[in-house]
Parts: sequence; C-alpha cells; structure tokens
Amino acid sequence: MASPSANAQIVKPAPVVSIPSHDAFFEHLAALCGQAFEGQIAVNNPAAEGFEGRLIMHVRVCEENRLEIPFHVGDNHSRTWILTKTGSGISLKHDHRMADGSYDEQTMYGGHTVDAGYERAQSFPVDQYSKELFFAQGIPASNTNIWQMYIYPEQFSYRLIREGREFRVDFDLTNPVDLPPVPWGYED
Repeated sequence: MASPSANAQIVKPAPVVSIPSHDAFFEHLAALCGQAFEGQIAVNNPAAEGFEGRLIMHVRVCEENRLEIPFHVGDNHSRTWILTKTGSGISLKHDHRMADGSYDEQTMYGGHTVDAGYERAQSFPVDQYSKELFFAQGIPASNTNIWQMYIYPEQFSYRLIREGREFRVDFDLTNPVDLPPVPWGYED
C-alpha cells in the first residue's frame, strides 16, 4: 500500500482572475505608487470630528493584486486602506492601528465590489464581517455603509455614504507632497 504522500501532487494556486474595469482601476492607482498627495474634506455631513489636521494619502505598496494606501490625518498615522483583487471583485479593508502598532478594536472593516464598477470609480458596500463588527460595537448605523473611490488624472476621492451621513476627501494628484511617516504597525 502506497503512503498518502506518494500520491500527493504539488498544485500551483489558480491565478486571481479579474475583469477589465477592476484591472484598470488598480492600474490607475498603482501608477501613483511611491507618491503622496494632500487632500481636503469636501463633504462632512453631518459634521463629525476626527479629521482635523493635514490629510495625506500615500500609495505605499503596489503588488499585482494588493494596494496599501495609508491615510494620515495630522499626527494620526493609524489608517491604511487595503485594496485586494479577490477573484470575484475588489475588497476594501480599513486597517486601523494604535500608536504602538497593535490593532485597534475596530479594524479590517470594509466592503467588496458587487459589480464591474468603472475603470475610474468603484463602490464597496459593507461586507458581512463589518456588519457583525459594527453591531457588536453598538454602531449599527454603519451596517449600511458604502465606500467609494474615484481616481481621475487630477484628483482621487475617498467617499463614505450611508443613510444620514456623507463624508468625502478629495486629494490633489497634480502636486505630490513629501512622504509621510510609516503608518503605525508597518515597517519599511
């Protein structure tokens, strides 16, 4: 009788499949890799605290199927947007860290595309993990979140919408700025 390992085969993982609009969206963002840009709050309705100070996005890590974009708010370096091609669309996660690098209790929330979107605009309705996280933390209003990202030659926009709330930051892509510090919990 042959041992189980004698029949084992090494199987290469299947390639991550994608569609043209998702690929183009990734390519537009990846073209900014290694650069940082300053933004301004365009919409904050109703007004909410937590975004005081200089707003900087840094397209820091660009891999074939993953982009990491820290979002710095003044001296707060806790936020990183992580976009990942999943084979069934694009996932957006919000990696939140404490100043010591440990994970915030509210981290890795986000959404996943449900359609092709457009090469310059994608929407990420809240995913199930995030709904359960928001419910457990007593913020069920966030269970209807939709995050959107727009990438045009002169502007990148990050937008959050839900019933009774809209927030948008527009970043000027025509004027790169000095790179911000490494985000909390990450290394060079």
